[in-house]
Amino acid sequence: MVKNIVVLTGAGISAESGLSTFRDETGKIEVGKTEVGKIGGIWAEYDYREVATPEGFLANPALVHEFYNKRRAMLLEVAPNAAHIALADLEKRLLDQGAGFTLVTQNVDDLHARAGSINVLQMHGQLNKVKCVRCEHIFETCNDVSLNDSCPECFEVGGIRPHIVWFGEIPHYLDDIDEALSDADLFVSIGTSGSVYPAAGLVGAVRQMNIPSLELNLVASENAALFTHGVYGPATVIVPEWVESVFEDNY
Repeated sequence: MVKNIVVLTGAGISAESGLSTFRDETGKIEVGKTEVGKIGGIWAEYDYREVATPEGFLANPALVHEFYNKRRAMLLEVAPNAAHIALADLEKRLLDQGAGFTLVTQNVDDLHARAGSINVLQMHGQLNKVKCVRCEHIFETCNDVSLNDSCPECFEVGGIRPHIVWFGEIPHYLDDIDEALSDADLFVSIGTSGSVYPAAGLVGAVRQMNIPSLELNLVASENAALFTHGVYGPATVIVPEWVESVFEDNY
């Protein structure tokens, strides 16, 4: 059995909970005859330059807050799905056996944490946190945010922004991710498009280190050819199946 697993998750793992992805075409995911989630590309509705860049925030902070307030409100209407829960179970079982587990996610939702995952590196930030641009203070909130809000640390008004890594900004935890990969003996990517860097480059890095890799996805990603293995289907089906296989020494 593998001893140290690093898992990367993307928007596809949360789509079946009902959260829209950013790039997929409008459609639906079905397990058997049951519709379990809708996919609607957010960037088909919004210009990312207006709501997901530092320049967009400077030009129209009210629009940016409106965009993320809607995303934050959606979190209250959804719950972790079987794939999130399976990964939390995998972490617990591995740690109980003295093995290692690191969960890296491109997602800004809190579904991994709510499912019970502990060691989660949210490289693109967190939707339920905001940051003061004046004093750098970061704090949690489940409420709507506006230009009228003040920072609880420096008390300045008008300097609160979403704690999200926007286009053109450097993702979080890159050093921690590199360290985890250097100790891994299996890398698994779940529900990613393979088009967003630097996350999309992780499989190339582990390939150079001769670390086996596995893609679990609804369909093959843009960089699927770099993976050692690939399994395709709804995350709520294939992720729990893979987790059980880990303890059957299949990987």
